[in-house]
Amino acid sequence: MQTISVLALLRFLAGAGIGGAIPNAAAIAAEFSPVHRRPLMVTCTVVCVPLGGMFGGLAAAQILPSLGWRALFATGGIAPLLLCVVLYFLLPESPSFLTARGHHNRISLSAVFGTGNLRDTLSLWLTTFCCLLCVYISFSWLPTLLTTQGLSLAEASTGLALYNMGGVIGALICGGMIVRFGSRIPMLTCAFLASASVLILNFLGTTSHTVLLAGFAAHGLFVNAVQTTSFALGAHLYPTAVRASGVAFALAVGRTGAVLSAFFGAGLITQGRPAFLNFLALTMAGTFVGLALVRNHIPASRALPVLVSTT
Repeated sequence: MQTISVLALLRFLAGAGIGGAIPNAAAIAAEFSPVHRRPLMVTCTVVCVPLGGMFGGLAAAQILPSLGWRALFATGGIAPLLLCVVLYFLLPESPSFLTARGHHNRISLSAVFGTGNLRDTLSLWLTTFCCLLCVYISFSWLPTLLTTQGLSLAEASTGLALYNMGGVIGALICGGMIVRFGSRIPMLTCAFLASASVLILNFLGTTSHTVLLAGFAAHGLFVNAVQTTSFALGAHLYPTAVRASGVAFALAVGRTGAVLSAFFGAGLITQGRPAFLNFLALTMAGTFVGLALVRNHIPASRALPVLVSTT
């Protein structure tokens, strides 16, 4: 790696690949899942993003101090290349997509932006923008923040791993709750608690390493619960022919939040921990608003009448 420009180009290419893979993975998971299990199955697919982040943080804690960043990049690059070979031979195409294509019955993108779906599309965009802004500020700048609080580089990397581990747990719990209760209440609750958790951490003003790590693990639990289940919500909003496109558009809007996180994060770090935490709380408040505006939330599963009984 000779220049910053080369690094920026390679990071751009990596982001383009990740940005294309995630919505397509969510769409494929939706197609191969029974309708009543679709939210949980899509969530279990997308939860691999914070799960990978968790293992990445644990790997970074071991690799960076001894082998440096080059070894970390090499490790992170080889695994996806091996996975590509496996997917090429084993990953099937969506049967619904093949059927629609065979009958030349593709639905236009007006299904994404049409009048009947416009409010939900814009609301989903607000949700993904605010939530990914929060996720990427945390993911990119949390180790720096923790080191300014006196933690070592290894401890800060462990903090990032805990943030993602909390996200994995939260996503699975929220996905299960959506199957039982529908998406509105679980997702709104997680968005509220994500905002409240960092406000509480800010109010405590503690310098305890244990409390800081536990607080960010709790925050990661609620934030990533919303982020991963937002893909299930997107898969529910759009029909098969435009499902991947609809989720991809939402992710693209969310990625603009990820881009802005690079600029906001640096300024927030210089202003100190209170400003950093308050901004995280604000982004999740925006996420809450976006979710509240969605009209066509995932309903409770009709396949589980006993679980959703009001008696």
